[in-house]
Amino acid sequence: MVKNFNENLIELLKKDKRFLTNDGDLIKGEVIKRAYQVDNNLIELLISEKEIKDFFFKKIKDLYVFDINKFVDFIQDKNFLDNSYTKFTQKIQLTISGKSLDEREEVALAWGFKDCILEGGMTKEDQKRKEIFFNEVLAKDEIDRLLDEKVLTNFKRYTKKGEEKVKEIKRGDNGIIKENLIIKGNNLLALHTLKSQFAGRVKLIYLDPPFNTENDSFAYNNNFNHSTWLTFMKNRLEVAKELLKSEGLIFVNIDQIEEAYLKVLMDEIFGRDKFLNIVSVRSSTPSGTKTAHKDKTIIKQKDLILVYKIGNSVKLKPQYSERKKWDYHYGYWLYKDDKEKYQITKLSDILIKNKIVENEGASLDLNDKKFKKFYLENSDKICRLTTHKNKEIKKIANSNKFKDKVYVIKNSTNGSLNFYRNNDAIQPLSYAIQKIYRNQRFEEDFALLLCDFWDDIDYQNTQNEGGVSFPTAKKPELLLYRIIDMATEKGDIVLDYHLGSGTTCAVAHKMGRYYIGIEQLDYGENDSIIRLKNVLNGEQSGISKSVNWGGGGDFIYCELMKYNEEAIEKIQKAKDTKELLKIWDELCGRYFLNYDVDIKKFNDNKKDFEQLSLEKQKKLLISMLDKNQLYVNLSEINDKQYKIPEEDKKLNNLFYK
Repeated sequence: MVKNFNENLIELLKKDKRFLTNDGDLIKGEVIKRAYQVDNNLIELLISEKEIKDFFFKKIKDLYVFDINKFVDFIQDKNFLDNSYTKFTQKIQLTISGKSLDEREEVALAWGFKDCILEGGMTKEDQKRKEIFFNEVLAKDEIDRLLDEKVLTNFKRYTKKGEEKVKEIKRGDNGIIKENLIIKGNNLLALHTLKSQFAGRVKLIYLDPPFNTENDSFAYNNNFNHSTWLTFMKNRLEVAKELLKSEGLIFVNIDQIEEAYLKVLMDEIFGRDKFLNIVSVRSSTPSGTKTAHKDKTIIKQKDLILVYKIGNSVKLKPQYSERKKWDYHYGYWLYKDDKEKYQITKLSDILIKNKIVENEGASLDLNDKKFKKFYLENSDKICRLTTHKNKEIKKIANSNKFKDKVYVIKNSTNGSLNFYRNNDAIQPLSYAIQKIYRNQRFEEDFALLLCDFWDDIDYQNTQNEGGVSFPTAKKPELLLYRIIDMATEKGDIVLDYHLGSGTTCAVAHKMGRYYIGIEQLDYGENDSIIRLKNVLNGEQSGISKSVNWGGGGDFIYCELMKYNEEAIEKIQKAKDTKELLKIWDELCGRYFLNYDVDIKKFNDNKKDFEQLSLEKQKKLLISMLDKNQLYVNLSEINDKQYKIPEEDKKLNNLFYK
């Protein structure tokens, strides 16, 4: 009867997807949490089956009262979920009164603190290593060890000549490292590794993190996807803030799925008063397969960039975009007549007279060289009428003396002339002409000050920029040029810890900024190192022609030294149980296991282990590894167990000097 009751209860609870892992297993902790919340959906499930309702509800007169303690005790009981995987897990973990330590509420209370750390160690986009993204409660000293500075290894310097040994770490007069750095490894741990050298020294952080959509690289357990993503972002943004200068800026590229939540999170971390704006960037066109459901949704066409400052002051360099179409408001011509009096007439008459167009209704093409030459040379005469609020000027301009005529006022400060007619101000085109970055060329043109809507960047033809192909994720170099130019000067440090194909560092390199790029995913032939090597050799895509890029410079590549992370990668690659059992022997002899794992019990119960699916075998072995030992801590650099080469020790000493 107990077995049948268990089966019925499990089957009932599995109807609620919130209680399931991706593998279809029941999550005890989630069920218990909802019970304490007296969750409506859970209650409805339980009362839907008479036998279960009678067991967990007390009848008082005509009312049924939920016995929460009885229900929670039943769910926590070792006989509940009595399957091979759970039984085996029970056998290899330390227990008190039949309950494993991680199920006991008093352990959670003893380790109680508010925030979790999400290590996030996925190395390939298609890996879906949900077991690596930990949302655990750790003791303070264990968190400190997890986030301690790591040993760096596999140092290489890349120049135009090729790969060289690293013999020095260059520094400026103030002691700040003056090197371009690419670090391979977990980005959370890499950020904490950088703190001692770069805290308060980074001018700009640009991020293009996983958007947390169904199709991106954030492959976490769906049941916790949203909250896990926020934890993932929070951990990294908190340490990123420490690296920024007081006048620094952070730009985070995101879409509408998580934008609202990220905004609240960043308000909390950086301060609501440090929010500058959200820039909307047109990133696609309404074409192709995305229009298939146009009758059921509003098609996404933009990305969003959240911008925050660190201190109370910030200095941005204004950016401008080309005017793609002639603004027909500029339809007037301001000139002096024979009596040296200012007059105004229609621009079309002047264009016809100068044979720019043939008739009054002809369209004006900004790509027509003859027209462009004309309006640039006569920008102080081509004008528009615009409203103003100066009542005194309106009164004079509308008087009998100036009615329908041009009224001129000379500025007493700089001697410039201001023009009015009736109720309007006359504004010359020269007011609107500024320096512009047009199609990645620098030239004077009819420009618009860019505000919080950028619709002038081509996302459709950037797939092969830098010689690497990222057809669905790579950002245009022009976008990064604009952000870096807006927020930094030559010699400033730019950081991107979701480096991907390396756009941020490639653009920063061409612009004469120092950069730090961190990437943990393996992109093979399309990774940032290949792209940056192409930059050193003078590749001519992206913004290269705009900035007269001819190649040169250098950067240092290094990696966080792996330890238990190395074991995890071996487990992931294993093809069968036999191979996993060999790895198990290696785990016991070389790597660090959790303190509550009993090796003898595992060996005594190997047959139970062999009955599990290959996926659950891998999950179990990974769960037994100490997550605080994924990489080698700097404090253990001289430990003979890690066999760290003398050359690496010397370079770490130079880096952490």
